[in-house]
Amino acid sequence: MKKIGIDPGQTGALAVMDKGIILQVIDMPVMARTHGNGKQIDASLLAAELIEIGTGTIGEVVMEQVGSRTNDGGVAGFNFGESVGVIKGVLGALQIPVRFVTPQKWKKTAGLIGKDKDAARSLAIQLHPEAADYLRRKKDIGRADAICIARFG
Repeated sequence: MKKIGIDPGQTGALAVMDKGIILQVIDMPVMARTHGNGKQIDASLLAAELIEIGTGTIGEVVMEQVGSRTNDGGVAGFNFGESVGVIKGVLGALQIPVRFVTPQKWKKTAGLIGKDKDAARSLAIQLHPEAADYLRRKKDIGRADAICIARFG
């Protein structure tokens, strides 16, 4: 059964793992926000991606459990919460089991506490060289986090 790690949010990603191998990394699908400026998660495209992976072949989804951040303003906090809600809703509608893990827990297990954001990308490449093509750019932090979260699971 496949395991999927999810780094939620508009710059997050999904990492699909089977038998310890990363099969695929998908950037979180986004679209123009239907109200206000910016982007939001595209629920129907996220559902289509999960269906294409094969909902019957997904044993578990492990998703980072996030909350509001003190430096976020009201709009940013609401938008982030909305993104998490969309992901949870899509998973629920597709009847895919999900387990939540705090950033502190998976990062501690990965040895990333106190390290810079790029450390997750370096670790993901080291542990999963098959996923190196997904992690070429500095901005691929969401992809690296998704891989580490899938591995944690």
